[in-house]
Amino acid sequence: MSQLLPLFVAESGMDPHDIVRIIRTAPRRYKVFFIPKRSGEPREIAQPARELKVLQRILVDKVLCKLPVHDAATAYRKGLSILDNSDPHSGSTPILKLDFENFFPSITESDWLRYCRENSILREDDREIAARILFRRAKGERTLKLSIGAPSSPMLSNILLYRFDSLVEAAALKRGLKYTRYADDMSFSGQRAGMLKDMIKEVAEAARIARYPRLKLNKSKTTFVTTATRRSVTGVILSNDGTVGIGHGRKRLISSKVHHAMLNKLSVDEVRQLAGELAFVNVVEPIFLAWLRNKYGEQTIDNIKRLILPI
Repeated sequence: MSQLLPLFVAESGMDPHDIVRIIRTAPRRYKVFFIPKRSGEPREIAQPARELKVLQRILVDKVLCKLPVHDAATAYRKGLSILDNSDPHSGSTPILKLDFENFFPSITESDWLRYCRENSILREDDREIAARILFRRAKGERTLKLSIGAPSSPMLSNILLYRFDSLVEAAALKRGLKYTRYADDMSFSGQRAGMLKDMIKEVAEAARIARYPRLKLNKSKTTFVTTATRRSVTGVILSNDGTVGIGHGRKRLISSKVHHAMLNKLSVDEVRQLAGELAFVNVVEPIFLAWLRNKYGEQTIDNIKRLILPI
């Protein structure tokens, strides 16, 4: 008998028959919309229905949070921020940045089931139930894949990449390099630039040896930066003296957006995006947020963060 079903009933307060119905149709219970990537291409976001999101969060809190995540994986982890991904690479060292192609959709139901069987996670029937809740079936497709937009996808991706991260870190340490991964963004740094170039091949080899998920490097996003160029890791600018910040250009842009928000010249979506940028600033360079508060007023910044628009 399933051990997840009574857990869902106890944690959600929903009727058991309703939970069974939700699980049966879970892979199709998503609202799909698109947002533009930096390149201008559309990025598909599939957001689970409210009742499915409840079950996903129960799995995160009661099952997934107990499974190991590699120390090199810094995204979506309680107590860590984006600085934990950039700080290891601060100082005057060259950096190699690699990126995966179609990261979340590359992780499938079969990867989860294989991981569970190899590590004796859950009973077989509960593995299947969890898979239906955690993975989405896109229209016209048979394979269940992780969606960008589900609250469980970030943690699950970290869990399923544990072996991959272990292999990559071992290869990096062998060459005296530091390695961090923030979702699909991988960063390597070290004193010897020649060693960094080897990691492109090592990452591809680690993905092959790990067997799952089946990940492919996005070669167009491979970047090699030195102290002669602006060095950034996941949006954080690293200066040669070891300090971090968001960069002068981004500061000017954010300041301009705050000014436009004061004049009610931003849409609701633009204010929401600005609120996210201010949260990022608060983590990376809080002194700049203090400057914004002084320039535009405490109330203005607080209203933006609360998504309160001027009348």
